Formats: sequence, C-alpha cells, structure tokens
Amino acid sequence: METTRRVGAQGALGDPSTSDNVEAGRTAQEEVSGSRRGLDGYLLADFPWYGLDEAFTGPRRLMHVGAAADGTVEHGSTGHGDEPTLRAEAEHHKQRFTVVVTVASRPVRRSADGTGVLEATSVSSAAWLAGSGLLTCTWPPQMERALRDDWLDQQTTIAWELADDLDGPDWSKLSLPVDGVPMGFHYRESEYGWVLAGSARDGVHIGAYGRGMSAYGLGFSVVKDIAAYEH
Repeated sequence: METTRRVGAQGALGDPSTSDNVEAGRTAQEEVSGSRRGLDGYLLADFPWYGLDEAFTGPRRLMHVGAAADGTVEHGSTGHGDEPTLRAEAEHHKQRFTVVVTVASRPVRRSADGTGVLEATSVSSAAWLAGSGLLTCTWPPQMERALRDDWLDQQTTIAWELADDLDGPDWSKLSLPVDGVPMGFHYRESEYGWVLAGSARDGVHIGAYGRGMSAYGLGFSVVKDIAAYEH
C-alpha cells in the first residue's frame, strides 16, 4: 500500500503528533546533539551550504548532516560562537551561539524504499529543524532529569505545530541579508532562545536558532569553503 510521508518539516520522521514519531524525533535530536558526521557528509551535498556572513568573526564549526535512506544529503547545520551543550557544568544562560540550518529544496518524490511518496521540503522544514535543534541544547532550570524526556516530547510536538503555521500569531516577520540581498524570514522568541526560517535565492531553505546573540544583526551567505569549518 502506497503512503504519503510528510517531510515538509522533519525529513522522513513523519508527523510527531503520534507517540512513535515523537520518540523518533527525540532520538534523532539526541543523535544530532551528540555526534559529528565530519566533512565528508557536507561535501556530498548537491546544494550550497549557508552560514553567517563575514561580519561574524568568532569560531565556526561543523555540526551534522541529515541524509535520506539512499544516502542523499537533505540538510545540515553549521555552528557559530559557543558550542551548544547540555553538560551539567555549563552555564546555559551565558552561552552565545547561532546555528544555521541549510535544507535542500526538494519536490514531491518517491521514498528511497519505494513504499510511499515524500512531500516537498519548504520553509516549514527549516523552521522545524531549527526549532528542534534549539530543544537539543535546552534544559529548563530546576527540572529533574527524569522529567526531561516528557518535556522534550511535549516541546517537540509544539515545535512541529509552530513550524506548520508560519503565518500564525507566534511568528513575526524579520528582514535579514542573504548574500547581501534583504530576504524575509519568519521569527519567534522563547525563554530558551530564538528560531527563524526563510529561503535563499538559490533554491535552499535556511533556518537558524540561537541564544545570547541577537538575530536582528545577523546576515547569511554561502559558505565558500566548508572545510574551513572543520576543527
């Protein structure tokens, strides 16, 4: 039986409104926060990577890439500033970072295993990946460790719903330069940080999340040498 799999916001994980997919989303987020795929994954992409423009002079690093079942690179992240962490000794309120997410623009297509159809990627895809990325480095003050999984499941569902309603009241509009050209973004803040999402002119979607660095002064540009991000 052929099915339609939603990838509009979270790749092949499906809609996290079900408990199985919430678990899948949480597992994927934990992998994102705890692993590095190295330079090879970035070099395999058939789309340009984005990062902060040259106005940012702080440290840069590779974060992770996400690939489909057939190995096609679908999205990835580049880090700027402090490295987001959940380590107990870290003073989270003092962290200053911005993570830029690049998402390939994909049309509706068949899944790699041939069992269904994947929806097209969109700005909502970038908003979901940015929102879920912020969750991976967030730990509410005074929360017991045993409660984090429940909290993360709940917030994952909320992040999906918000990404699916970019014209809703939780988002505002923000204009930021992309390769020197002002582009419109959807933007929202929370007590844990901020998230934004929009599109570039060359067929990719851009998401970003951060804390301690104001989104209002940011600019994005194509990464000319992705190897320069490798530590």
